[in-house]
Parts: sequence; C-alpha cells; structure tokens
Amino acid sequence: MKAMVIKAQGGLENLVYDDWPDPVPRPTDVIVRVRACGLNHLDIFVRKGMPGLPVPMPFISGGDIAGEIAQLGSEVRGWKLGDRVLVQPITAEGMMGEEIPGGMAEYARVPEENLVPIPDGVGFEAAASLPVAYGTALRMLVTRGRLKAGETILILGASGGVGTACVQIAKMIGAEVIAAAGGEDKLQKLRELGADHLVNYKTQDFSKEVWRISGKQGVDVVVNYTGGDTWVPSLKTLRKHGRILTCGATAGYDPKEDLRYIWVRELEVLGSNGWTKEGIATLLDYVATGRIKPVISHVLPLSQGREAEWLLEQRAFFGKVLLVP
Repeated sequence: MKAMVIKAQGGLENLVYDDWPDPVPRPTDVIVRVRACGLNHLDIFVRKGMPGLPVPMPFISGGDIAGEIAQLGSEVRGWKLGDRVLVQPITAEGMMGEEIPGGMAEYARVPEENLVPIPDGVGFEAAASLPVAYGTALRMLVTRGRLKAGETILILGASGGVGTACVQIAKMIGAEVIAAAGGEDKLQKLRELGADHLVNYKTQDFSKEVWRISGKQGVDVVVNYTGGDTWVPSLKTLRKHGRILTCGATAGYDPKEDLRYIWVRELEVLGSNGWTKEGIATLLDYVATGRIKPVISHVLPLSQGREAEWLLEQRAFFGKVLLVP
C-alpha cells in the first residue's frame, strides 16, 4: 500500500509518500480501508519528536481514521466487510498514530473493540474530523469543565480543530461564547459558526478586551490549550470561582504563573486528556441529527501529506485538515 511515512524525526522533508507493507490482522483485528484521515498537532509532534516519547522509525502517524472494513480477523464477530466505521484511536496498545501505526495510509490495522459504526447520512470526511478534536472538546467542556447554559466561556485558538469544536459544543449547551483568533477572516467565520463576541489577539490585548466584554465581571470558563505567554492573561479574565481548562500547550508547556489570581479568586485549573468511545458515538449522533457540523478547512490527497502538515504548522487553516487516500 501507499502511505505517508516518517522516515526520521525532524522537518517536513522527512515525511515521504512511499510504499509500505500491507497490514495483517490478528484474530481480533480488522483491516480498515482508509477513506479519510484527520490531522492534528499531535502528528506534528510525532514527526518532530517529543521529549520522553520515543517513536520507532520509520512510522505512520494519523489518529482520526474513517473508512470501510476490508478484512476481518478470524475471531471478529458482529462486523462485516464494507461496514462504515470510525476508529477510537486510543487502543490497549497505545494511541494510533503516536505509539502504533496510524491512518495516513491506504489501510490501517484496528482492534475490533475500537470500531464505532458511522450512521447513515454522515460522510467519511465529517466522521474523520471528530475523534481527537471534537472528542477532546466534548470531554473538556462537559465532563471536566461542567459548562452550563447561561455561562460565559472564552475560547483561545478558536479557529483550530479543537477550537471550532468548542465553539459549536458550547453554543449547543447554551453558553455565551467569546472566540479569540488571529485574523479578521477567521473571526468572521467564527461569527458564522455562532460565536457571540470576537477578539483578534493579533491586534487586541485579549485579556483586557474580554474583561471589557464581560462588564468587568470576568468569564466563567476559559479554554486555553496554547499555554506560553497566554496563561497569566487567561487567569486575569476569570471571575471568582472560574475554571480554566487545558488539554495541551502548543505555545509552551512551562508558562509563567501568577498564583495570586488562583487563590484570591478561588479558581479551578482543570486538565483534560483524551476522549471516550462513547463520546465519539455521541458526536456521530450529533452530526447525524444536525446538532453540530464539523468544520473542514482542507481536504488533500494522501500524497500531499507534507502540504497538509505545513498548513497546520503555519496555522493557515480554519477547522480540520484531512487527507484522503
């Protein structure tokens, strides 16, 4: 089969469209013919290398996998060839595309227990947008963040995959959404997505602007998965007993801290990591019933994996970037 193969950790030149051995199913596995694979910043981290997380080279990344069952293991029951499936990428062996080979390929080996049926009316591209970004957003806002109707939420990095997911889920819950992004074109798209207030962090001090928007009362919840120099300004936007939610640190994992805001305002700092198979099934139902619509920025052929990852690195996208074999 063909795949986008990381030959060695480092720059984009190490990501090569090449031949790769066809995967072979074990008794409880299926082989999925990949119809769409969603990219995430995790794929950038895997390709560049992450401290403390060695990845065997060469390697295939990509965790958001939607496709059709092309081959069944000898002990697989309840599935048939041609079934349309979405993959829960966290397996008993590790994360697909991070610890075991992923979906930036024509075929992928998937444990039977990690399959989720795709409902009629939901396309492969929409489905492949969901697991990592929308699954993360659902767990972060609902399970960990306890977001309620009528609360005000600030979403930083609102134009990315997790960000656009947070905007839609927060609006579905009934929250008032302040979306922060860089660039007027992205902000206009966020308005169309339902954001109530917009902040351009390239031209505005988002902390001061959010304080103004909230009537100097602060917001109930902040989503911050960027870290870096946005961390303390985010704390400043929160009202007393506010919650700050994080699921990553794309701008730096060791930000400057200001404990005064945490103890004086009795703030909660809540981490969120991963998602569940049940959450993915819930999201598929939300898409099927029209409650959310995954935002797709670019759909590129598998052979253009370098271009796809370049878009992510340059933040030259709005929503999800997908590869299609």
